[in-house]
Amino acid sequence: MASMAVPVTALAAGGDRLRLLHVHAHPDDESSKGAATTARYVHEGVRVLVATCTGGERGSVLNPKMDRPEVWANMAEIRRQEMTKARRILGVEHVALGYVDSGLPEGDPPPPLPEGCFALLDPVVAAAPLVRTIRGFRPHVLTTYDEQGGYPHPDHIQCHRVSVAALKLARDPAWHPELGPAWTVPKVYYQFGFHRLRYAALDAAMHEAGMASPYAERLARWDDRNYEHRITTRVPCADYFEVRDAALRAHASQIDPDGHWFAVPLETQRRAWPTEDWQLVFSAVPTVLPEEDLFAGLRPQAPGWPDPSDLWEI
Repeated sequence: MASMAVPVTALAAGGDRLRLLHVHAHPDDESSKGAATTARYVHEGVRVLVATCTGGERGSVLNPKMDRPEVWANMAEIRRQEMTKARRILGVEHVALGYVDSGLPEGDPPPPLPEGCFALLDPVVAAAPLVRTIRGFRPHVLTTYDEQGGYPHPDHIQCHRVSVAALKLARDPAWHPELGPAWTVPKVYYQFGFHRLRYAALDAAMHEAGMASPYAERLARWDDRNYEHRITTRVPCADYFEVRDAALRAHASQIDPDGHWFAVPLETQRRAWPTEDWQLVFSAVPTVLPEEDLFAGLRPQAPGWPDPSDLWEI
């Protein structure tokens, strides 16, 4: 059977098919963080791989309709099944790195994390499966969380630490060569979906439409109002919000279909905030900020375009 031609929208400057690797802490994170961007790039022909560090085994049941003993008792298998459904909806490949969920400790003071969990591992030791993934997949772009984890869940913070370690180790040919040939990821981003500017825009749009906003209480207690200034890249992806929501609903144990995730109508979201937002933290290729494309600087240069090396602002 003849192979399908790769669309020009999915080609790197050297003619290779563009590849995007998202590194997440748990199943469902790939659908709640950057999923519309993912769906857009998959539609354009980009090859997208999601790596999940843990299986979400210690997660809570957040959908009241699934708060049943048999769900709690089979959480690991249920979350595997949910991830399979979401992966198919988004059209991505998936690899589970195999670490054990740390859970979200609650209390004052919080209890100690369980022995052997992901968050307690040495990030360099824990990086090995991700190094193997990076060297095998050879992504042009890798996304992960910032140093705060996007929010302070121990697995999200550890995901950041492990991602940073793996990026450095993957490019060192002397570090465990049995994991594959060394690879330097050309561009690295932090995912920035949860910031005050976006929620304020959605809140205002709901009030303008005469609807109750689910974000008033959250905005009132939001402390860091300058966090969004770290954003360098806004990817237009409003046409893929429905795909994002379908993937979210696939994680039925984690997402309440009647909750805040779906409280704002899609058309309101498209008008108020039609992008998903990212911070570029490393680039081995020239690019110009602000960006609208995670692959800026990696695609073939159109005739007549200025040489980005003359405008490099990283």
